[in-house]
Amino acid sequence: MKQDSTRNTSYTVDCEDYVHVVKFNPFDSGDSCSLIAYGGNNYVVVGTCRFQEEDAEVEGMQYKTLRTFHHGIRVDAIAWSPETRLDAIPPQIRFCTAASDRKLRLFTSDLQDKNEFKTFDGHSDYINDLVFAPNDGQEIASVSDDHTCRVWDLEGNEKAHFVLRSSGMSVCWHPEEAFKLMVAEKNGTIRFYDLITQQAILSLECEQTPLMSADWCLKNTLKIGAVAGSDWLIWDITRSSYPQDKRPVHVDRARLFRWSRVNENLFATTGYPGKTTTQLLVHHLGHPQPILTGTAAVGSGLTWHRTLPLCAVGGDHKIFFWVTEM
Repeated sequence: MKQDSTRNTSYTVDCEDYVHVVKFNPFDSGDSCSLIAYGGNNYVVVGTCRFQEEDAEVEGMQYKTLRTFHHGIRVDAIAWSPETRLDAIPPQIRFCTAASDRKLRLFTSDLQDKNEFKTFDGHSDYINDLVFAPNDGQEIASVSDDHTCRVWDLEGNEKAHFVLRSSGMSVCWHPEEAFKLMVAEKNGTIRFYDLITQQAILSLECEQTPLMSADWCLKNTLKIGAVAGSDWLIWDITRSSYPQDKRPVHVDRARLFRWSRVNENLFATTGYPGKTTTQLLVHHLGHPQPILTGTAAVGSGLTWHRTLPLCAVGGDHKIFFWVTEM
């Protein structure tokens, strides 16, 4: 199953439905396997992955479904809680979803008898992204086309409410900056909010639209990346509010931007689904050209493994995995 050309996926997992979103658990769950969740038209599946790149006894990839959660409506975004533990007795799985009915759903399960979910109401338009507080998992932030960013407790009470000037596309919470929230807006502005004073403290400008996705680099808190129009853009927030680096990459429009979790110079972008395929590009800041090009039949979602230079994209009845170099 080794990669023999740039376009071939390293691994695939077959799914029962179209995969709208896929998300590796970014937190240590106390187990040697990696947790992955993916969402279809009316359910969320949680499973574990193990790759030969991390375990010599594995041939290629091992995937196992732990549980399928009935969702009843299309899943648009998934966030993992740092409180998810596979080494606890009993284990605890906790994640939150955003759905096309403008609601958040918080799921908690022990993978046996306890399967609870709570619904959070408040957004008046489509929710584009959500994230858990990375250190204690006691709050969830979400951004929406209703021009707000909201912070919720685990009971669904609104703890903070930021009014935006356009649709909120991405929201990021960095474990080393637990009192700041990064919000990226479709109009090309990225703002940082102080959660104590509930004030904006810094803003970055793309100078182009539409901004579709932005991410805060785990390995370097000063680095921000985004895609707007057909370009990727990178900021060093100590140097300027304008991007230090940008490059046109996707012919029609870029859709998602995600930093690798293991290397501050490695990131991936996806294009919009074209007539048949979606392009995945993996970039390294030291290289002028993408270091990997992949295609997936109408792909959606983009996520990086917690400890490997490996990313995944959802698609039609499949999840596609690509392993890249560091």
